[in-house]
Amino acid sequence: MSRKLLAIIVVVVLIAIVLFATGFWKADVKEGALPDVDVSAQGGALPEVDVDSKEVVVGTTETNIEVPKIETEKETVDVPVVGVKDNGEE
Repeated sequence: MSRKLLAIIVVVVLIAIVLFATGFWKADVKEGALPDVDVSAQGGALPEVDVDSKEVVVGTTETNIEVPKIETEKETVDVPVVGVKDNGEE
């Protein structure tokens, strides 16, 4: 279904191109112009602001909390090794 629709659109576009190329259809385009506009502006001023804010205090305090303790142990295991032999080398 979508291929048929695409084929129809392509045929319509090709027909339109042929009609414009042969002069059967003609588009008269008149040159346009933008209006002349004069823009002038004066610089603004920032507003005056008086801000009173709180003081942020940062520090530390000693507290007892529970922290999990993790123990690890070393163990020897066999790990697979991957290699490539080239030209009979080992």
